[in-house]
Amino acid sequence: MRAVKEHQSWFSLGIIWAGAVISIPSLLVGNALIAGMGVSKVLLVTLVGYSIIVLLMILQGIQSTDLGKPTVQVAGQVFGKTGSRTILSIILAIACLGWFGIQANVCGEALANLLAEIGINIPVPLASLICGLVMVVSAMYGIKVLQVISYIAVPLLIGISVYGLIEALTGDSLKIIQNYKPAAVMNFTDGLAVTLGSFALGAVIAGDYSQFSRKRSDVLKAALFGIVPAGLLMIGAGAVLTIAYQASDITGTFLSIMTPFVGGVILILATWKTNLVNVISGGFALINVFNVSKEKEKWAVAIAGTLGTVLAVVGILNYFTPIMSILSAMIPPVAGVMIASYWVLGKGDKRRWQEVEGVNVLGVVSWLVGAIIACTPVVLSLFPSLPQVPNQPLTGIVISFVIYYIGYRLFAQKTVILEES
Repeated sequence: MRAVKEHQSWFSLGIIWAGAVISIPSLLVGNALIAGMGVSKVLLVTLVGYSIIVLLMILQGIQSTDLGKPTVQVAGQVFGKTGSRTILSIILAIACLGWFGIQANVCGEALANLLAEIGINIPVPLASLICGLVMVVSAMYGIKVLQVISYIAVPLLIGISVYGLIEALTGDSLKIIQNYKPAAVMNFTDGLAVTLGSFALGAVIAGDYSQFSRKRSDVLKAALFGIVPAGLLMIGAGAVLTIAYQASDITGTFLSIMTPFVGGVILILATWKTNLVNVISGGFALINVFNVSKEKEKWAVAIAGTLGTVLAVVGILNYFTPIMSILSAMIPPVAGVMIASYWVLGKGDKRRWQEVEGVNVLGVVSWLVGAIIACTPVVLSLFPSLPQVPNQPLTGIVISFVIYYIGYRLFAQKTVILEES
């Protein structure tokens, strides 16, 4: 393990993180934000949101670099070994299944539009079902398919995005972009919630990749140069392309940039590539939660993909904004607890870190309270007749941080003594 760790440069880590941002979800965020904001405000929200994400990634990533362990093991101090595995796995499963459904839905729309060009009309739910099942089968029986599709899809996705931007910024569309006024209004904090939700999980589990870095500064440089530029490019592209091609969704945008066939194929390949990762990660998360045997791993992946496909069929893409807001509320409090423990109470000293057996009740309660309070405004927004509360996406991480810090000072040492006796 240490030998591998010696060979990871900050540049290679930055490329891995940039590759995660260069994806259809980032374009979807730009598409969602531009519906309620001007271009300059979208870029500002993106810059602020990804700056916060980078800060979390640095703090989370350095913990794993110091200890040479992945996130789930590092979190074994604040949540306990069992609690960490369960909580992080549940969060990962929920996020992966949601993303799988969203992207299978996008893929279904692309497939339906593509087939319509040649005179074959099928409903989007059916197309989403077909796409989802194909993705599940390929994940079960063809992991190598992921490598092949990635080599093809990523360059094509970058190519069509850059081509579309050049066409938009040098042609007649430039005036449309300059004069654009959104039909609806999205406030800054709601936009920030969407932006944070798009990569909140990546920030929390940053240590899964940075555990192989040689020194702390590698994590700092990789996060700064890998995340912020890629985030601004892709979210900005999603916003500008939506205006320039006057499409209400990312599918319509891609079908308009080149020919419908080329745009549709690239969109299908891009969503397929990312969803193979989602379904495999979601399957492994279910394995951890339910302690599935190795012989049944393939079926855990199948179940995860099937659940995600059901979400696609019912049209989860229509709820993209609230889903991102819920993820931005539920996931960052994990980092709040871990940061309080490692950086404040432990003063960033790896010698003070110690894994706890079982479940650390203080850590679990701190995370849960922060997540519930942060999710409340999002849930209330789904029911307009109820009293509304402003959405403050950073509330959860602050609350979890404070509860853990105070709780540790008051109770934790007594609890450890009772556990050891």
